[in-house]
Amino acid sequence: MLAAMLTALLASSPPPQEGPLETPVVPLAGPVTTVSFDTARFHVVASTRAEQPARALGPELETLRDEVVQLIGRDWPGHTEVRVALGREEYEAMALPGTRPPGWAVALAWPDANVVLVDARTIATPEGKTTLRHELVHVALGRFGRGWPRWFQEGVAQMVTRERQFQSGHYSTMAIAIATDRLYDFDMLRDGFPERPADVEVAYAQSVEFANFLFSRHGPEQFGELFELMGQGVGFEQAFARAFHTSVDLEQAEFRRHVALRYPWWPVLFMSGSLLWAGSAVLMVIAFVRRRRAVKAYRANQRRLEHLEDTAVLLLGTLPHAANQDGGAHVDPFPGMPWRITSVRTGS
Repeated sequence: MLAAMLTALLASSPPPQEGPLETPVVPLAGPVTTVSFDTARFHVVASTRAEQPARALGPELETLRDEVVQLIGRDWPGHTEVRVALGREEYEAMALPGTRPPGWAVALAWPDANVVLVDARTIATPEGKTTLRHELVHVALGRFGRGWPRWFQEGVAQMVTRERQFQSGHYSTMAIAIATDRLYDFDMLRDGFPERPADVEVAYAQSVEFANFLFSRHGPEQFGELFELMGQGVGFEQAFARAFHTSVDLEQAEFRRHVALRYPWWPVLFMSGSLLWAGSAVLMVIAFVRRRRAVKAYRANQRRLEHLEDTAVLLLGTLPHAANQDGGAHVDPFPGMPWRITSVRTGS
């Protein structure tokens, strides 16, 4: 449903302009021996070690691009360069100069340069095609306009390709992040995502949730206006305000209230046996801590009462000793007084 609506809104948007967005081929970040070949709409650059999987990928790239075009309603200009590396060392060397791919990334896109980088080992995985399709959505957005925040790019790419949104891992990531107050402010996700894999999961999950939230609240017409304004060179915050008649901060505050109701934490305990046992272990630890605190408080109160009792007896000055030496009960020397000393000493 969302994909169809997004298709309609982008199909009604003005076509992307050739010229300013066309970028010459960008050199590699490091020394790698490469081979290259062209397809109808792609320029493929592969390390010599990754040549075989790259050539097998060539025809599939055209199919993947057709799928993205069908999802978003139009093609983007120019040949997209796809770089195929094998292993982390080649992956970093084939990035854009001056950039270092995050440790968790297996594919990256630089939309302004019209370049995609992928590790050949990713292509063979079941998620490989979805990963490439995701990166091609990034390229499409970048060819339609510049200055998209990272959270918006990632959110829309996931929304269009419908990845991750119906997985139990997505639910648990959101529920735990909300319960532990670990959702990021979207200003922090404007230029990039964090490095740690667990933090990356939260950033991706909340980005697609926010994209879906905005689309459901404002619809295809307002999203179409946002795309149009961005294509005209308007800054994202200004384009967002003009298209949606609100600000990112106000929408974010409403979004946090929305997801707090949408993702309660307690179903996470019943999603799998391991999680159930983990949840039970957590509850046992909490119960132990509470019991220990209660015992400490009880003993502290006992010591306080004993101290008050000894002080009262000494102030009254009627007994030669504050307590019987054998630890027996105290004797009340003033039975007519309003207080009664009735506690029993149990030793020091």
